[in-house]
Amino acid sequence: MQTHAKALFPRETAEHHMHTILARLAGPGAVPRADQVDAVHAVLQPASRVLVVQATGWGKSAVYWAATHAIRSTGAGPTLVVSPLLALMRDQVSAAERAGLKAATVNSTNVDDWDEVFQRLDDDAIDVLLVSPERLGNPRFAARLGALLARVGLIVIDEAHCISDWGFDFRPDYQRLARALLSTPTASVLATTATANERVTLDIGKQLGSETVTFRGTLARTSLTLSVVPGLSPLQRYAWIADALETLPGSGIVYVLTVAEAERLSAFLRSCGHAVDAYTGQIDADTRLQVEDRLRHNRVKAVVATSALGMGYDKPDLGFCVHVGSPSTPVAYYQQVGRAGRAVAHAEGVLLPSDADERIWDYFATASIPDPQTADKVLRSLGGDARSLIEIEADTGVRRGRLEALLKILAVEGVVAKDGAAWQATGVPYVHDSAKWTALAQVRQQEAGIMRQYAQGAGCLMAYLQTALDDPSPAPCGRCSVCTGQLPPPGRNPSPAKLQAARDFLRGVDVPIEPRKRWPAGVRRKGSIQGFDAGRAVAFADDPAWAAELQVLRTATPCAVFADRSAVMPADLLAGAVATLGRWAKSWPARPVCVVPLPAPDMAANQRLAEHIAQKGRLMLLDGFRWTGGPAPDDAASTPVVAHLDSAIRWADDAALPAGPVLLVATDVRTRWTATVAAALLREQGARQVLLLALHLRP
Repeated sequence: MQTHAKALFPRETAEHHMHTILARLAGPGAVPRADQVDAVHAVLQPASRVLVVQATGWGKSAVYWAATHAIRSTGAGPTLVVSPLLALMRDQVSAAERAGLKAATVNSTNVDDWDEVFQRLDDDAIDVLLVSPERLGNPRFAARLGALLARVGLIVIDEAHCISDWGFDFRPDYQRLARALLSTPTASVLATTATANERVTLDIGKQLGSETVTFRGTLARTSLTLSVVPGLSPLQRYAWIADALETLPGSGIVYVLTVAEAERLSAFLRSCGHAVDAYTGQIDADTRLQVEDRLRHNRVKAVVATSALGMGYDKPDLGFCVHVGSPSTPVAYYQQVGRAGRAVAHAEGVLLPSDADERIWDYFATASIPDPQTADKVLRSLGGDARSLIEIEADTGVRRGRLEALLKILAVEGVVAKDGAAWQATGVPYVHDSAKWTALAQVRQQEAGIMRQYAQGAGCLMAYLQTALDDPSPAPCGRCSVCTGQLPPPGRNPSPAKLQAARDFLRGVDVPIEPRKRWPAGVRRKGSIQGFDAGRAVAFADDPAWAAELQVLRTATPCAVFADRSAVMPADLLAGAVATLGRWAKSWPARPVCVVPLPAPDMAANQRLAEHIAQKGRLMLLDGFRWTGGPAPDDAASTPVVAHLDSAIRWADDAALPAGPVLLVATDVRTRWTATVAAALLREQGARQVLLLALHLRP
């Protein structure tokens, strides 16, 4: 297809195309906003750079559909839309088709359709192509990218806060992609987001170029009533949600901070008779689509979700958004709570803050900031060779999650490059921008402080969010719980029946501990692991059913636990361990013949637990493990941990292991490597089966 230069469109033309698109999307009576027309007009100018920062529901997608409609009417090439989430792309394909545009997508879930899509592009039969950031790093797609960019009439970077270091959901891959797309000299570029404060807005504008035209409106949402219900215990929050779902309007989203919490809370709510689904980054693409559709068509009352369900999910009549625990930044909170009330007169946005929030904030904040010493270690490991992630992890001792995040940042700086599954140094030196990363850490601390004050009801909640996001016209809303003094039911007092139901349900849920499968590279043991066969824990992470007991367990010293055999280790937690074993035992082919405490630098707590289990189960207690040396390295990769454990743990020569299954017990398990090495030693001593019981499985 021949490339056409884009004409200089008058504003009247922009208004005509905006009217056409809105009529198709919302009906013939729909009237565009003046600032929507202005945005379309700006996009239609040759090689323009436009940033639109507007609240969810303002109609940002209608702007690029109208611009696409106008550009295609001149014979210019298609629009390339880059979206960070599959859910967002699915909704956008549907919306584009309703707007009368021929749309297609290239992403990880439709690889078999790529050839057909590429052929339609060659035939000029596609108006809009939607891609995920990761696709542009795919060799098969990258090979076509140059020709595609030479033809496109418009490039749209949706959820553009992801390209900013200061954005709440910064993604290195997305920033690298944006840099590549912005090098296209002839196409106009439109960046859109609903969640950007002044710092993020300026950063995006700087990346787009000095001639960027920015359209920014108020972030106030008149349909949304915000509330904060402080001071609830973990169990009270569960009971509160169970009560509130009986009165909250329509259907909605209950946001939580972790995958474990999403699974626990959704299971409890279903036990109370509520129609709910869980939605996390760990469910497969087909299940995600099914859950999204059930919520969209009101076949469930709520979806209990992590932030995986957020940007771009399109359900205009969402009636409520409740947060069990607070996001770490006001921008992230506004982005999520803003899903509700887009096309209804009234919606509820409720925050149930948690004492555990800040521990989770700290983890994610530090994970996103590179450490220069770690970067140097990784680059020395790479040398001049291409190495897999597993090899780099084994060589450096950097844990997998942090290593992946660091490599993405190094790739953005051009210091490393990925070829298939292997990483390689490019020869470009890494220069750590201390000022930038220190400033970012300080910003994250300031944002956490803002959310802390929001949770304490420091002022009108809507105006507080507007101010935090640098809205040019913040004002008291007159509707929120601070302005009115009113909370949505059940207020501060969830029903005793739901509270008891939450306790009973959660204390009856067993937590599986999955065995490790293979030994890491670089240790003495090789190949498949013959360790513990299966495991169970009484509690996982910040388990609401055991919050008080886990706090006691965390703060008590091992010596105190051992010295006071009746007090320090919570009796309820010990009873929970016995109950867990009772439920688990129904599936055992044979009963254990003895109980063995897991080895540790200080084994007092594990010995105390083993004594209790042996007494209650009338089993033999065999304290046969010995630990030499210090503790295993903390927060390290698997290889150095296993190497240390292999040298530190020994089985006593005079401890004769009886024939039969062995029950290995521990108060606390995290990486599972200590239990794995210990179980492997038990197998070497003749144990035909090893079962693992822990009071607390930490993530």
